[in-house]
Amino acid sequence: MSIEIERKFLVTGQGWRSDHQGTSYLQGYLGLSSHCTVRVRIAGGCAWLTLKGKSQGISRSEYEYGIPIGEAQEILSTLCPGWIVEKTRYRVPWGGLIWEVDEFQGRNQGLLLAEVELSDPDQSVSLPDWVGMEVSQDRRYYNSYLAQHPYQTWTAEDRLANHLTR
Repeated sequence: MSIEIERKFLVTGQGWRSDHQGTSYLQGYLGLSSHCTVRVRIAGGCAWLTLKGKSQGISRSEYEYGIPIGEAQEILSTLCPGWIVEKTRYRVPWGGLIWEVDEFQGRNQGLLLAEVELSDPDQSVSLPDWVGMEVSQDRRYYNSYLAQHPYQTWTAEDRLANHLTR
């Protein structure tokens, strides 16, 4: 079984921005339930079908399979209308780990999230000064939730959390 262990934070500073080249991501959701998420993603000229299990803390099962990009485009346009997430992902080295900063576009414009994948749920992590509140277990910041409830539709009160610091 493949396990994803990931912590997620709101981005509150600009210190991550430098010469990092971003990759455009386009992803849609085929199925969402309390125990499984099925996603199609296109990034960097490649495409994947991903199945993710229910989160257990900051861990969950994850299975990912490469698929032809033409099929991914067709799936996104025919089976995921309205459930698309657009973002640019930047890979930023920090504290001996690679942080992935997602700058959202489209209906999620204005949202910046940073994720770091770990090898163990108890792994110690040095936090960069450009991250704020941890949102690892807040489902509002799952991409699958953002596909259904875009950041642009959140109330001002909900968006205020994006400006909090750790």
